[in-house]
Amino acid sequence: MLTNISIKNYALIDHLNVAFTNGFTVITGETGAGKSILLGGLSLVLGKRADLSSLRDKTVKCIIEAEFLIDKYNLKRFFEKNDLDYEDTTIIRREIKPSGKSRAFINDSPVTLDILSKLGDRLIDVHSQHQTLQLTDNDFQLKVVDALADNNAKLQKYREALKLYQSLVKELQELIEFRDNASKEQDYNSFLLKELESAPLKEGVIEELEQQYEQLNNVESIMEQLAAGNQVLNDEQVGVVEALSQLKQITSKLSGYGTQYTSLNERVQSVFIELDDISSELENYIENTEVNPKLLEEVNGKLQLLYDLQKKHSVLTISELITVREGLSEKVSTTENIEAAIKEKEERLLNGREILEKLALDIRKRREKVIPSLKKQLESALIPLGMPSASFKIEIKPAKDYRVTGKDDLIFLFSANKGGNYGELKKVASGGELSRIMLVIKAILAKYENLPTIMFDEIDSGVSGEISSQMGVIMKNMSLDMQVFSITHLPQVASKGKQHYKVKKTEDNKGTTTSLYKLSDEERVIELAEMLGGKERSDSAMVHAKELLNGA
Repeated sequence: MLTNISIKNYALIDHLNVAFTNGFTVITGETGAGKSILLGGLSLVLGKRADLSSLRDKTVKCIIEAEFLIDKYNLKRFFEKNDLDYEDTTIIRREIKPSGKSRAFINDSPVTLDILSKLGDRLIDVHSQHQTLQLTDNDFQLKVVDALADNNAKLQKYREALKLYQSLVKELQELIEFRDNASKEQDYNSFLLKELESAPLKEGVIEELEQQYEQLNNVESIMEQLAAGNQVLNDEQVGVVEALSQLKQITSKLSGYGTQYTSLNERVQSVFIELDDISSELENYIENTEVNPKLLEEVNGKLQLLYDLQKKHSVLTISELITVREGLSEKVSTTENIEAAIKEKEERLLNGREILEKLALDIRKRREKVIPSLKKQLESALIPLGMPSASFKIEIKPAKDYRVTGKDDLIFLFSANKGGNYGELKKVASGGELSRIMLVIKAILAKYENLPTIMFDEIDSGVSGEISSQMGVIMKNMSLDMQVFSITHLPQVASKGKQHYKVKKTEDNKGTTTSLYKLSDEERVIELAEMLGGKERSDSAMVHAKELLNGA
């Protein structure tokens, strides 16, 4: 529950710090005194977006801090999920700087407005007059039915299944679109792939082919040089091999005259062996080198093919061509296997639809089961609120499509008069009737939702007398299970409060200031008397005020 709120430099509030307790708290004050400002400050600390107009003094930052006692509301998992320190007494702070930037904190840890808003929704329900219109919204009506049906866990499971199902639908559509588009390009991609696959694509192939081409293209010159080299080595008269052979015989004879000659002989022997090997290799090259115009043409053709492919695919290296080939292979393979992929996705989609249908049906049955109880509770609770003939017609019909709320259409019709025609709430219910119906629904929800605090902003608008007194009784009864606030202009409602606060606006030479303070028992009598009869506070108004408090 909300235990304290502190507001600094916000709108007409200079500095306000107020503590609250459990039970039913009422807040009163003259029109324009600043009750809406108080709600605005509370909304900011619960995650509403802010702007510079919120600052009273544009040179100083605005700070709003609210303290909540949350030990009974199973919120530890929320704190763990969002990596926040859990405290039974949790403090939420919002700061708005003169620059317009704002920051939010939960137990001194910086958080985003999204996290702040999600926690705020778990802590307090601020019900403004505008929100009464939610009563006519189908999603809100379903929320009421689901609260009684205890469908939260079922709906969470259904929404997870729906998210997966929608993802599968999207993936299937993308596959079908890909197939339709790919079929147009399939022949061309296949042609390109075959062309690349027929080419000798491997790292270094161009360098190898270019070297081979140079040799084949200059084979006559190579053969000429090989023959000349062989002659230099093996000429019978002046050949190097023959001369070196004679030198080898000389050094062999010298080797017996000392180690230095032995070393010289070994070196000559080594040179002779190497030169003899070179001679053999030259002879081998001569035997295996020949003019081969057919092979030259073949090598030239391969080179030209690779050059053309590089140009065609706008790449500079074989490595890049290999990448292009792999990409085309994947495209062609994907297109060829697309039908199998589509079939597999359709099967998964069918399975997902079966799961969704089962969950939606389970949710529908639970809704249908609690509707008679909801109808009875609504009609019974409206009798003391001056609507003895109020009647509801609530039905669940299967919808055609899947929604986040299930697969149901809710028919929620209302008739205020006995024998009257049923119609949609927004068409047949007056503003006062909507307020009373909303209060009754909130009272019913309070039994099923573990919400710490609810704040009503003039939900009693449009009613008076005994009906307003009964609305006060309902809110007072609600406060037995939760903390309830009511901002009201009606003394009948204000008298039912366990605590009574007054919003007051004062003016001095520094400007206008709004403040909030708790009334004593004596001050409450005076406030109720003024609400009943005006500032004059007649004797009868004072007596009536005391009667209201004593009767509360």
